[in-house]
Amino acid sequence: MNTLDPDHCYQALCSHDRRFDGRFFVAVSSTGIYCRPVCPARTPKRENCRFYQHAAAAEQAGYRPCLRCRPELAPGLSTLEIPDQLLSQACRLISHGFLHQHSLAQLAARLGISDRHLRRLFDQYYGVSPSQYVQSQKLLQAKQLLTDTPLPMAEVAALSGFGSNRRFNSLFQQHYRLTPSQLRQSARSASAPTAQARLYLSYRPPCDWPALLAFLQQRSIAGVEQVDAQCYRRTLSWPGPDGLIQGWICTKPEPERHRLVLTCSENLNPVLPALQQQVRQLFDLDCDPQPIINQLGPLAQARPGLRLPSCFDGFEMAVRAILGQQITVKAAHTLAGRLAAQFGQPLATPWPELHCCFPQPARIASLQPAQLAELGIIRQRGTAIIALAQAVDTGSIQLSPLAPVEQTLAQLQALPGIGPWTAQYIAMRALAWPDAFPDTDLGVIKALGTKRRKEILARAEHWRPWRAYAVMHLWHGATDTTAQDEAS
Repeated sequence: MNTLDPDHCYQALCSHDRRFDGRFFVAVSSTGIYCRPVCPARTPKRENCRFYQHAAAAEQAGYRPCLRCRPELAPGLSTLEIPDQLLSQACRLISHGFLHQHSLAQLAARLGISDRHLRRLFDQYYGVSPSQYVQSQKLLQAKQLLTDTPLPMAEVAALSGFGSNRRFNSLFQQHYRLTPSQLRQSARSASAPTAQARLYLSYRPPCDWPALLAFLQQRSIAGVEQVDAQCYRRTLSWPGPDGLIQGWICTKPEPERHRLVLTCSENLNPVLPALQQQVRQLFDLDCDPQPIINQLGPLAQARPGLRLPSCFDGFEMAVRAILGQQITVKAAHTLAGRLAAQFGQPLATPWPELHCCFPQPARIASLQPAQLAELGIIRQRGTAIIALAQAVDTGSIQLSPLAPVEQTLAQLQALPGIGPWTAQYIAMRALAWPDAFPDTDLGVIKALGTKRRKEILARAEHWRPWRAYAVMHLWHGATDTTAQDEAS
């Protein structure tokens, strides 16, 4: 099991150091409660503290979550911060709901390992079995939905991955010593009830929200996304229990509380946990900035809180990347808006600027290059977009953080019109790969002051495994970024 230094943990607890939020949990033997290191409650005595790598380990030891600091809101860990790659993949699949439809045996098979090896991995790092880890994740998800949404109990149970209400109620009371109804009543007495779900997503500071929102605003798609200095809104189509669900989300940062507030249209309630995970990914909320700052050195000094924005929809982002080949960000923004308006699905929202969903891969796959040319998209890029749509629609290419990076890069570059720059950019944002590096990008070339590829790659070697974050620092401050794709 990964060992924690109790003295260092207690020091972080005493200072309420937010850099350690989600990196460990403190259980207090005198109260039977476990907390985040940023809990505002009075600091317990050192001799009463026990420190755990994961909330599941604290719960397995018999502690229940604090109702004040709410451990379910603690930020997670990024892919590279979990030392074992297989364990990292397992945790990511679990967080994306894989076990809601599959068994632990199927999870092990997906990873190419035995059930026994999967159990060994979880025990070595977290000190719990995979079943205990998953059960804790489900209960914490249910706790958040009970606290922050008006969803019926049965719906909370189903969304959290429980097969029956009886099982849900039994486990909840057993672990938390409260019934789900009692927890909800307690939460509502502490704050005004809301008719709409408002989910809170925490992160570790620093986070440069102005730079993050400005980046997304420059690359937004008219009609689909709306970004300003205070919030990010968008329409979306999402797979639901009975087919695609269309709706909207609105996110607002609360920097003073180190969290993001997510609200959704009510028809998206059946997919809230999946949307919550996708928003965390979009804003890179599970990032731990300190290791990145240490690795990038002087490059990160001016903007230590820069994040690596992912995307909400991998296909949408990849189309946007193809449109951005060898043209300005503004021009690509215009073309993407035309594409959405012409072939997307109309949708009514509270904001007139948001009026359609981005077209699904099947819709784009059915088009001819001439139809895209009518929007001002040159034939070469139109052909690339259609080929990509066909590959995504058939499932031969997956554009999400669950996809294997090297294999996906090779598949992308095998498509017409997609070369190294486009593939690496897609890896940065759709695959959320922190070591992606589009070395032929003109913004990178200008920032480094050389066109020599070997020299650029040699300098970037010092930034591994965070080269994508280095790219964000190199790009920052550019008012208009152009890029080239050598092999398109």
